[in-house]
Order: sequence, then C-alpha cells, then structure tokens
Amino acid sequence: MAWFVKTETFTAVAAALSVEQRRPTLEAHRHWVSVEAAAGRRLRSGYLVDGDRRPGGGGLLIFEASSYADALAWVQNDPMIRDGLVDWQVQEWIPVSGDGWP
Repeated sequence: MAWFVKTETFTAVAAALSVEQRRPTLEAHRHWVSVEAAAGRRLRSGYLVDGDRRPGGGGLLIFEASSYADALAWVQNDPMIRDGLVDWQVQEWIPVSGDGWP
C-alpha cells in the first residue's frame, strides 16, 4: 500500500455560500470519512486554519491506497468533491522520516 495526499480548497462558488448552505455537504463528508475509517481504511482528515485559527484555507486528507488509480477512484466518492465544493488534487506521498504514524 502507498500513501496519498488529497489537498483541497473551496471553489469560488462554494466560498460564496453561507455555512448553513455548505453544512449538508460538510456533514456528509465527515460521515464518509468516519465510515471509511471504521471499515479499516488508514487515513487522517482535517481542515486548515490561519494564524488566528480561522478555517477557510482548505483541507487535507492523507490515506492509503494500492495505486494512484485506486486513490483517484476512491477519493472521488468524497461528498466535497462529488458536490463540486472544492478544487482538489491527489498526489502520492513518500514518507522519508519520522516515527510512528503513518
């Protein structure tokens, strides 16, 4: 298995929506991540904040997949992508240092 990183930022359209308008997709995204983690997929998911800890800078999802093609296919099930709220990309990540996770 290889590690992959999905980076994302809100589209201009999504950024113009209110939090209430984005909430259903955000909740669906959190549920999807929880279901995938409970099923045994190794992942870490979170959002980025600025120096004052205000969100809005995007998100990061680090996960395992057997190949780049499998990573792309899997990540496109993310409600944030499915609903068109984010511009995103996936890259394979090659860890070279550090202890523990991943």
